[in-house]
Amino acid sequence: MKTWITICDTCKREGWETGDMAQTDGESLAVLVEAAATGLEHVKTRRVSCLMGCKGACNVSIQANGKLNYTLGAFEPNAEAASGIVAYAMAHSESETGQVPYREWPQAIKGHFVTRHPPLPADE
Repeated sequence: MKTWITICDTCKREGWETGDMAQTDGESLAVLVEAAATGLEHVKTRRVSCLMGCKGACNVSIQANGKLNYTLGAFEPNAEAASGIVAYAMAHSESETGQVPYREWPQAIKGHFVTRHPPLPADE
């Protein structure tokens, strides 16, 4: 089963306007996450414009059908964050329920969880 990393590409961290503004912080993180996930069979990426977590910019969601789904945020748009996000998504894809034991979490994602959503019911 595929796990999807959805990356907000409109996120702007505090102070963004003092930089070169060539791309948003979300776009910068998306480029890094996409590169880190290249070639992975069970982890895919996509971009969306706004996950509505603006206060803790650089937000992603980790999702798969029939599994627990997570929103994470407040990342620095850097390679360490991107590799941690992808490593967690790989562990999520390998988990039957989507729950990954804390001891297996990459250090880069600890402290970045915002929400956990139960899977949608398979039927009414």
